[in-house]
This record gives sequence, C-alpha cells and structure tokens, in this order.
Amino acid sequence: MNIAYSTELICFLILSAVIVSGSLAVVLLENIVYSAFLLGGVFMAVAGLYLLLNASFVAAAQILVYVGAVNVLILFAIMLVNNKEKLEPIKGLKTRKLISGGVCGGLLILLLRVSITTKWNLPGPTSVGEEATERIGEHLFTDYLLPFELASILLLMAMIGAIVLARRDVSISTADINNLKNQKSLSDKKIPLLSENSIK
Repeated sequence: MNIAYSTELICFLILSAVIVSGSLAVVLLENIVYSAFLLGGVFMAVAGLYLLLNASFVAAAQILVYVGAVNVLILFAIMLVNNKEKLEPIKGLKTRKLISGGVCGGLLILLLRVSITTKWNLPGPTSVGEEATERIGEHLFTDYLLPFELASILLLMAMIGAIVLARRDVSISTADINNLKNQKSLSDKKIPLLSENSIK
C-alpha cells in the first residue's frame, strides 16, 4: 500500500462518513433550514467522490447544478413559506415513519447485497482525462438521447409546477375595488418626491 492509495482511501472514508452522517441529519433534524444547509454539504461531499474518480467535469456539474441551483432553490422555497401558519398534526405519522423506515432499510439491504455479491472489475478502466467532457457529450446525444430528453421534459414540468404552486390568488373585496376606482392616480395628486426637510 503506497502513500497515494492510502491518501485516496482516507479521503474516501472521510467523504463517505460526511455523506452518511449528513444524509441522516437532513432527514432527522426538525429545523428545515439546517437540513437544507446540510444537504448542500452532502452534495459537496458527493462532488468530492467524483473528483476521486477523476471525473472533474461531473464534479463541477454536481456543484453547479445541485449546490448552486437545487439547494439554493430549496432555501428560497423555505424563505417563501409562511412561518406564522400553524401546521395541523398529521394523522398516523408514526405508522408512516415506520413504513418509510422499512422501505429505506430494504433498499439499503438490497444495495449492500448487490455491492457484496457483484464481482467488481478491479482495478477499473483507465481515466480518459481531458476527453471526459467530449465522451459525455457523445453519449448524451447518441446512446442516451431519449433519457436525456425525458429528463429535460421532467425538469420543465417541475418548473411549471413550481410556478403554479408559487402563484398566489389575491382576493379583493368589492369595497376596496370601488375605492381604487374612485382614487386618483399618483400623477394627479402631484406628490413631491423630496420633502422640504430632506432638501435642507
């Protein structure tokens, strides 16, 4: 075991520990703001794993898309939520948690079984280096064109759904509408932009 392999192994263990602990904290913490920031840390750690695999372009895309776009979008959504609104207690919450925990535990066991029983081809293929971006572009527009287009449509639908959910219907009473109709425009009122005190 040489120094480079030991360093890579230590970095992998540290990043894996950050991902596992951060993911658990994202799910278990009650403060959603802390969960959002921890989710950004998890995304950064995943980008670190990509760097260990010599996939610098994927690591940059991970940071730009997930940290710079998705995580910021989540934070904006949290800020737009009305905190004064009291949430009603959810019926059968414990049962739902047990079912969700069972499903997640089953998926974890399935992944562990696949990783243990699969005969991995070690060492893996050699890194393509600077040609990685060109190879990704070729595969996206040839072999994986249909999934790429479907993902684009899915993102477009998600964006339209976010716009529909963020739109607020404002109800104005009839008396307010009549007041607005009778009210003169600001230009008719000739309101000075600077008061005399501010000029002095």
